[in-house]
Amino acid sequence: MFHTPNLTGIRKAVLPKRINEGWGLQHIKLYGVDDEIIMSGANLSDDYFTNRQDRYHLIRAKEVTDYFFRVYRTVCDLSYRIVPSNSGLSGFVLDWPVENVQPAPLADPKGYIVSATRALAPLATPPTSKASKPGIDTHIYPLLQLTPLLKPDTSTELPALTSILRKLGTPAFEGSKWTFTAGYFNMTPEVRQLLLQSKPKSATVVAASPWANGFYGSKGISGMLPAAYTHLSRRFLDAVSGAGLSNQITLKEWRKGTVNTPGGWTYHAKGIWITLPGQQHPSISLVGSSNYTKRSYSLDLEANTLIVTSNPDLQRRLGDEEKWLQEYATTMTRDDYAKTERRVGLHVRIAMWIVTLVGGAL
Repeated sequence: MFHTPNLTGIRKAVLPKRINEGWGLQHIKLYGVDDEIIMSGANLSDDYFTNRQDRYHLIRAKEVTDYFFRVYRTVCDLSYRIVPSNSGLSGFVLDWPVENVQPAPLADPKGYIVSATRALAPLATPPTSKASKPGIDTHIYPLLQLTPLLKPDTSTELPALTSILRKLGTPAFEGSKWTFTAGYFNMTPEVRQLLLQSKPKSATVVAASPWANGFYGSKGISGMLPAAYTHLSRRFLDAVSGAGLSNQITLKEWRKGTVNTPGGWTYHAKGIWITLPGQQHPSISLVGSSNYTKRSYSLDLEANTLIVTSNPDLQRRLGDEEKWLQEYATTMTRDDYAKTERRVGLHVRIAMWIVTLVGGAL
């Protein structure tokens, strides 16, 4: 079993981009063979294996692999099949197989949503809790964000994340440490507020530097995105300062060279690591496809895993990952963003305002 937005080992298929409201994108990344699966935020493309930093977690568990295979298979049955064709410039046409979930989305969007919900809801609903087996020190919870295709929405990824962050703000977990990272720094307002309310002993947010952003140097509107994320980073530091947390929460920018130049890397890692009070290394981590943005939670399909462990070796390795992902990360201050070369132009601010006004998401 293999899956990325660009390639499947069983069948190449694409979800319809527009379904009733807005635009959607299949963003799930799953790589599985037999009883093993790699959870990641990476696509199968050359740059991810040469000069793009991401995360890859290999999970050897039949139950987890089988579950995500069912997710993959169901998404395929909700997708168009790409068929080679000599007609048209693209060299292919989109086909809706008769064995797919019916009806086809472009023929009957509302009927498609009803059918998609019926197919996906059992996968999005957490199974009945079972007592832990003796000797089990690590639990893996599959999480899905399938908002565009679920009516009502029973997605589990955002509720799980916000539930964890709320717990960190309670007296029992006060003094925890955490690291949060995303390739595109545009966390939802709710996630940002919960991070600020988490009462950490120490915390770090790692974001891509503009020179490590995949959109750096792009033509057109997408070329404004690195500056837009810079603006959001500065606003986050303003919020940290306003909450009196400048000594507890640090913002770092990751940069290794400059994108599209020799030796230049892009940064695409995303996740969270949580070290509970009295512990030395993280015992909780999220890994998967979500960017923790409005787009991830409203327009994209996402798959993640929540790792909870008391295994000392796994905790240590999670801590090692947390540290080496920051090897090329530099602490930023509000003064850094006030420098001339980091100032965000009025045209970028206006564009961001327009995007927000029309309900869009970066």
